[in-house]
Formats: sequence, structure tokens, C-alpha cells
Amino acid sequence: AFKPIKMPSESVAKELLREVMISTNSKDKVMIVSTFSSHLARLKSIVEFSKQLNRKVVFLGRSLDKYVSAAERINLVEFSKEIKIIKYGMEIKNFFAKCKKPEEYVFVVTGHQGEPKSVLARMIYKNFFNFKKEDIVIFSCTIIPGEENIRNRERMEAELKKKKVRIFRDIHVSGH
Repeated sequence: AFKPIKMPSESVAKELLREVMISTNSKDKVMIVSTFSSHLARLKSIVEFSKQLNRKVVFLGRSLDKYVSAAERINLVEFSKEIKIIKYGMEIKNFFAKCKKPEEYVFVVTGHQGEPKSVLARMIYKNFFNFKKEDIVIFSCTIIPGEENIRNRERMEAELKKKKVRIFRDIHVSGH
């Protein structure tokens, strides 16, 4: 931790996330949220707010599957009854190809640091997904300091802006 300050609690981040997810006009728009796969409290909040929006939840990516599966094995969460998890690239691509109404979902995806092989990067650069004007991407995280992460994320956000996607960033409080 580089800042010698007191950080707000997760309840503050939850309220920020609630405000963005619930208050943003998302009618007929796709909503995508990216956060740390290990942040179970945040994932619970995303699922909770998605229910309030009457949207189905799909977790996309191997690391999300890994952390959620581990948490379910030790009874920390019970997401499997409420959500769908798709972990492999071709399965994700096939899901999107068959998905007729993506605006009925909240997609929780890996890739908020701009990692080139992540789900979000594949959605953007490999045409796994057809973004439409004013679709919503929420980065419920901060960029981990480092030139590569910063550069990758800037590139990713620039591509999303070209597609006229609404971007919400830093919907997060530090855990450090």
C-alpha cells in the first residue's frame, strides 16, 4: 500500500456499485461488470443488484469459475443456483452467438486490467460480442499500478469509446 490513509469500507463500494447499476438507464442496453475474480463480496453485490434489475447473471472466464468454485466448496457462496458460469473461450463465443437478448443479462467478466487473453479483451478485439451504442461497461476495480496494465486498460477503454459504450470506472475502494 502506497498511501498512508484510511480507506473506506466495502459498504462504500457496494453503494457506488448499486448507484451505477440501479440508477443508470440500462433499458435495452447490455450491462457488463468486471472486477477481481477473488472479490466474493463484490460478486455477491453484483448478483444482488442484477436481481433487482430482473436480469440473469452470467460469469464469464476461468478465474471467475476457479474462485467461485472454491468458495462454493467451503460454503462461502451459493452462486451456482443463481447464475450461469462459462469458463472457456469457445463456449463463451458460442454463448454470445446464440444469445438473442443480451440486454436481459448482466455479464460479469474477467479482464479489467486489459489482459489480452481475458474475456473482456476477446469481446472487444476478437468480436466475441457486438457492442452497441450506450451499452454499459462497469469497471468495479482500479488499475493495478504498472505500465503494462495502464497501457492495456487505456487501449481497451479507447476501443470501447469508439463503439460509444458508456464506461464507469473505479467503482471500488482499495482493500489495501
